[in-house]
Amino acid sequence: MNRYRDDPDALRALVQDDQVHRDVYIDDEVFRLEMERLWARTWIYVGHTSQVPNPGDYVTTDLATQPVILVRHGDGSVRVLLNRCAHKGAKLVSAPSGNTGKFFRCPYHAWSYTTDGALLAIPLKKGYDGTRMMECEAGKGMTALQHVAVYRGFVFARLSDDGPGFQEYFGDSLSSIDNMADRSPEGELEIAGGVLRYRHNCNWKMFVENLNDTMHPMVAHESSAGTAKKLWAGKPADAPKPMAIEQFVPFASSYEFFDQMGVRVFENGHSYTGVNFSIHSAYSSIPGYQESLERAHGKDRAASILETARHNTVYYPSLTIKGAIQAIRVARPVSADETIIESWTFRLKGAPDQLLARTVMYTRLINSPLSVVGHDDLHAYRAIQEGLHAEGNDWVSLHRNFSADEIGQKDLTVPGTSEISVRNQFRAWLRYMLPAGENRA
Repeated sequence: MNRYRDDPDALRALVQDDQVHRDVYIDDEVFRLEMERLWARTWIYVGHTSQVPNPGDYVTTDLATQPVILVRHGDGSVRVLLNRCAHKGAKLVSAPSGNTGKFFRCPYHAWSYTTDGALLAIPLKKGYDGTRMMECEAGKGMTALQHVAVYRGFVFARLSDDGPGFQEYFGDSLSSIDNMADRSPEGELEIAGGVLRYRHNCNWKMFVENLNDTMHPMVAHESSAGTAKKLWAGKPADAPKPMAIEQFVPFASSYEFFDQMGVRVFENGHSYTGVNFSIHSAYSSIPGYQESLERAHGKDRAASILETARHNTVYYPSLTIKGAIQAIRVARPVSADETIIESWTFRLKGAPDQLLARTVMYTRLINSPLSVVGHDDLHAYRAIQEGLHAEGNDWVSLHRNFSADEIGQKDLTVPGTSEISVRNQFRAWLRYMLPAGENRA
């Protein structure tokens, strides 16, 4: 039964200005439509160019549940190909990464393709003489995504021809990626190490919404960050903090702290907290680092880069970055109630190794599946997903600090504990979920 696919009014009824229907999180049909419409029509994070430095290098991932390959082509460009053979549809590549050389070879019938997806060779090709094979999709080779953009090494793709341009979609929110890359004296980032990848028992939106939810840290993380804060209580104000304490304790900050941080929202669901300061603002300085930035960027520019310490920037719907700590997390939806989250760390080229050590520790303490802070969130996501199946209340409240004046605003800054970032996401969600040709205003 299709309740939503062919009924735009039913979709509109799911999202009100200050609350949303629980079906947006638990309904299987809604999830399928999200993959077909929202995720296909928007720009999704694929990977980073540093993962494929040489011709033939590739990584595999999923975009909107579709398997894809990010590969470095022979001309130096990066390509994004659907990971399926044009013949029988077999996945060409099963490994998470590697080097394919100059072509991909299907493990089933040995059809081969160049790294731009073009059909290269077919065993016993004469068997197709006199057939329509070369006129059909099979003869066109692998499907190469036509809408691919690389920004400061970050690779994004749009699956559908129906959708906004890259710059139009992200706009000024790209300043967070700029800040992250500019923290390198060389202006470049590179992936360091592997990935932490684990499955969450929740809808993908719960993870994305939580990133700029500043009403939960002092509650959900009381047992972890709160304990670290108690352990450090009573120490002299000028006492050097261990790196773990520096990273843990801010999560137990007050409501006032998070409110004064501020949150900024952009069109298309993007946002960041930490307009004025963030939990990353008080980290200890790294000897020699600021001096290296000043040599690269000048004193004033270096100061401006370091003073920008945003909490989480959400590039809706798939990517979140922490520029101040050089870490990203990526949402890969699986089903209405399952999401794979990837955590990646970056090295700032030309920067002291202590910065990478700090990033690695943060990822291990906060974002790892075995971390105490991340585990707090995992429990909350699972509890919400299960609780939303309970009858009696079909709606999820987004009322905190709601103002009718915010509707239609494309760039707005408000106190940090507002739920505006989630409301902003759902306004974008509805625009992209409506069928092509429908009014998405």
